[in-house]
Amino acid sequence: MTQGITKTWRALLSSPLYTASFIFLVLLIILSLAAPLFPFSPTKTDVTNVWQGPSLSHWFGTDDLGRDYFIRVLYGGRVSLIVGFSAMLASTFIATLVGVVSGYFGGWIDNLIMRLVEILSSIPWLVLVIVLSVFLKPGLTTIIIVIGCFSWMGISRLIRAETLSVKNRDYVIYSEFIGENKAKIMMRHIIPNILPILIVAATNSISSAIMTESALSFLGMGIQQPMSSWGSLLQNAQSSLQRAPYMAVLPGLFVLLTIYSINNLSELIKSAIQREV
Repeated sequence: MTQGITKTWRALLSSPLYTASFIFLVLLIILSLAAPLFPFSPTKTDVTNVWQGPSLSHWFGTDDLGRDYFIRVLYGGRVSLIVGFSAMLASTFIATLVGVVSGYFGGWIDNLIMRLVEILSSIPWLVLVIVLSVFLKPGLTTIIIVIGCFSWMGISRLIRAETLSVKNRDYVIYSEFIGENKAKIMMRHIIPNILPILIVAATNSISSAIMTESALSFLGMGIQQPMSSWGSLLQNAQSSLQRAPYMAVLPGLFVLLTIYSINNLSELIKSAIQREV
């Protein structure tokens, strides 16, 4: 495991693209966490300073209410990253539980679970969001629940396939022969051996969650005012494209670069795992 991490780190440093992606994500996370330390408020209005272009006093300019756009983009990134990582944890947990149980037990349990996965996969996520919005108040918690609980199906299929392969290995068969508890077998032998694939799938799900959150917020079904995310900033910028195009360009650029950087690191991890195998 240590050798794999060392090789991954060397591959990261040897590629300018991977290095730039890593540095960008680290800086983004640090700036997002440090956003409250900046002397600007994301909600403080200043009607005497509206529609100001990027300058030394306001790096990203100001919006239609005179709010500093740099700090709003940082807070928006904070929300988008929280959604991405939280939804990833939720979807990965559900996918691992479903995929391992389905693949390990097989038989009617596998058939039942896979039919359920197929049914959920066939329902457009936008329909699910609209239905849930009737019962849940739009906001950060709701968007995490929606994305986390309805984006695990693809990962669960991948985990199931890996579990089917691992459960036929000698050490798993021997553990079953000596009467070891099935839950213990899954925790001790199955999950550790599917962990590399799980890490790659989880990394990819972060970028998918950020993209989904941005799309939902852009459609007005995600993050609500006064809280902002990159998607909601893009939605608000629609009415000011001619007067202040930077209001759409900047959050859109951050979404693009963040997803691109995460996908690059995911590809790096995948390559490292394949070399290990």
